[in-house]
Amino acid sequence: MRIVRLPTGVVEVDPTGKKSGRGAYLCRRAACWEEAVKRNRIAKALRTTLTEESKAALRAFAATLPEDAPVDEAPRQ
Repeated sequence: MRIVRLPTGVVEVDPTGKKSGRGAYLCRRAACWEEAVKRNRIAKALRTTLTEESKAALRAFAATLPEDAPVDEAPRQ
């Protein structure tokens, strides 16, 4: 699943993988997302600082993901 920092600086989930901006990818497991937000890995990959609002939005999205999805699952288009 792609996360993107838009040219405006906003960080959001990019389910289509086509939005313009600097992107980073995470697997479709909630644990991966929580770890990436907690350890600031998303911010480093996107070369930005995540606002509390962005962190909350990413955690909310992560809550919709399965906890035990296969790590090597092919991206859904």
